[in-house]
This record gives sequence, C-alpha cells and structure tokens, in this order.
Amino acid sequence: MSRPQFLADEDLRGNIVRAVRRLEPAVVITTVFQEGLSGTSDEDVLQYAWEQHWLVVSHDVNTMKSWAEERISDGRSIHGLFLVPQSRPARPVAESLLLIWSASDFDEWRDRIVYLPL
Repeated sequence: MSRPQFLADEDLRGNIVRAVRRLEPAVVITTVFQEGLSGTSDEDVLQYAWEQHWLVVSHDVNTMKSWAEERISDGRSIHGLFLVPQSRPARPVAESLLLIWSASDFDEWRDRIVYLPL
C-alpha cells in the first residue's frame, strides 16, 4: 500500500498542518511555501502536485476546485484534492487527513475532489 502524501495549498491555515504533524509525525505533509511555490497559480500547483505525487489540501473551494475539474474533464488527472471550508476547525480536518493517510491507498484518490472534514 502506498500511503497518501499531502501538499497544503498556500491558503491552507498553518494550524491544520501543525495539527496533522502533532497527531502523527509520520504523515508526509508539506506546504506550497516549503516547496518554493509561493505565489504560484492554482493550475500550476495542481500540475506540480501531479508531477510530485501529492494530494492537494486547500481552503480554495472555488478556483482550485474549478481548475481540478477542468484538468479532469480534459483528461489530465489529479492525484486528489481535499477542500476545506474556512469555517471548519483544524482538529477535525487534521483527524480526517490522518484517517485518509492511515486507512487508504494513494491511488484511491485519483481524480477525486472531497470536502473535509469527512
């Protein structure tokens, strides 16, 4: 089984990333900033995530979702997109990511757009 790895979009609150790392340090989660992609367009973040085998986590429920849907409809896949409304507290979102990491395979999320928390 290949465990999911996560790329936090630039707009994702840092407390979510910190909560994931605190709950399970073995989870691989990085940020757009850590990858040197600050200021990168959503379209380019999705392309980078595809090339590097990341599942994207974002608060951007509008444009990131639109770019992901466009990629999928054009036959250009995504590894997976998890959308988190800004109003959601960090802990349930982090617990959902931990559940995804521990109980699923990376490939299960291909071309899927899922809202968190589960």
